[in-house]
Formats: sequence, structure tokens, C-alpha cells
Amino acid sequence: MKYTHVLWDFNGTLLDDVEPCINSINELLERHGLEKLTSLAQYQSVFGFPIIDYYKRIGFDFDKTSYDELAVEWVKLYNEYNRPLKLCPNAEKALVYLKERGLHQLILTASSVDMVKAQLSELGIGGYFDEIVGVDNIHAYGKAGIAAEWIKRERPGRAVLIGDSDHDSEVAASVGIDCLLVSCGHMNAEKLAHLRTVFRDPLDAVKSISE
Repeated sequence: MKYTHVLWDFNGTLLDDVEPCINSINELLERHGLEKLTSLAQYQSVFGFPIIDYYKRIGFDFDKTSYDELAVEWVKLYNEYNRPLKLCPNAEKALVYLKERGLHQLILTASSVDMVKAQLSELGIGGYFDEIVGVDNIHAYGKAGIAAEWIKRERPGRAVLIGDSDHDSEVAASVGIDCLLVSCGHMNAEKLAHLRTVFRDPLDAVKSISE
């Protein structure tokens, strides 16, 4: 195999949570007297990291309500809308494919580690992963720093990051590892195609690394 370690982005790459995210942000926008997002395409065009900048783009005024308050409010809504949890198409097949070939699999996430652990347990896929590399808060500022810390600590042989956003591409570049992008998540293929090769789903992506 070309790689020894696969770092998975979680939200939008393995966990299919696009619709719950749209529903959550729209309720938050409505509560604060702002215009809701009207389509998946609009959401995918404005979404990005750090989340604080995404909130600014869609109209939130932090002089009126702080980002920290909005983050707490959003997570509560997200946990309500994100039921039942579901995986992205072919996500578990991709995890099985890599496990059978002996690759180390990790989650690299800008989300709270505790939240991701609970979601993995509920989905029944926690056993595929050696580690969850994430943060201890809900603010989703990004994951370049935690990726760099992991690389420095573990010094993996050959690693690749699989994700669904331009941020994943940026993170991979910043730590000097490869990146594969999937179009089943929070950004569409058109937005990602100028960055990296874009695959339809996780299984499509992982099969490419053994060809």
C-alpha cells in the first residue's frame, strides 16, 4: 500500500450530517432575525473553516451575540437535529477495506473529541480507529495545529488525509501529507476540484490509494 496511516475527517466525510447542519444553522439564523439559507448549494458555497468566519459570512453580528454563545446554541440544535446518526455512502465499506489491508486509521477533527467518541459509539464504528485527534471544545477553529502536533509526536511513515473541505486540503499541505477529497459532504465537487482530485465517496477514495 502507498500509505501506512489514514487520517479521516469525520463530519461530512464519514458522518453524513449535512442536513442536520443546515437545519441547525437555519434555526439559529431565524432565532436571530437573519435570512435562512435556501438550498444545499447555497450552504455548500458559504460553509468553511474557521466556523467563526462562516458565521460572519451568513450575517451574524458578534457585537450583538458572541460567537461563544452562538456555538453553544448551535451544538444544542445540532444534537437535536442529528438523529438518527447516519454514515456517508460506503463509509463503513471504506473502513473495512483499509482495516483488511492493515492500515492505521485515525479521526482528525475540529470537533470535540468527546462528541466524536459518542457519535462513533452510536454508529458502531469506533473499533476501526487507533485514535481520535481533536479538540476539547466546541468552537471548531480548525485542525492545522492539532494535525501538526500529531505529526510531530507520532512521525508516521506515510500518511494521507481524507476529507470533504478546502480546509482539509490546507491542513494536509501545512503538515506535508497527501490529501484526498470527497464530494459527499459540506462542499461540492465544483468547489473542491481546483484543489485536489475529488472522489465520489470514501470507498471510491480509499480504493484509489491501492491502485
